[in-house]
Amino acid sequence: MARTRIHSPEGPIGSAPRILAPAPPVLTGLRLGVLENRKPNARLLLSELATRLAERTGARVALVTAKANAAVAAEAEVLAQVRGECDVVLTGSAD
Repeated sequence: MARTRIHSPEGPIGSAPRILAPAPPVLTGLRLGVLENRKPNARLLLSELATRLAERTGARVALVTAKANAAVAAEAEVLAQVRGECDVVLTGSAD
């Protein structure tokens, strides 16, 4: 007779949630960045949003860049560039 093995669905708990940086009270004078994930139309959508946001708030679009692909985290060099050149970053695009 074959044995059936039953595994518990309980697993280890993931890492503690990270705390987001506080949102600036105003965007006037700040540098906006776009970090797109290479999904279809993500660059167009986020760039247009950044441009319109800059026009309405007095911020400026300082950087538009991308990570290698949607399935992986952004490379260290890209994140360093974003940190150095941007105060606020727009990122992400879903299917």
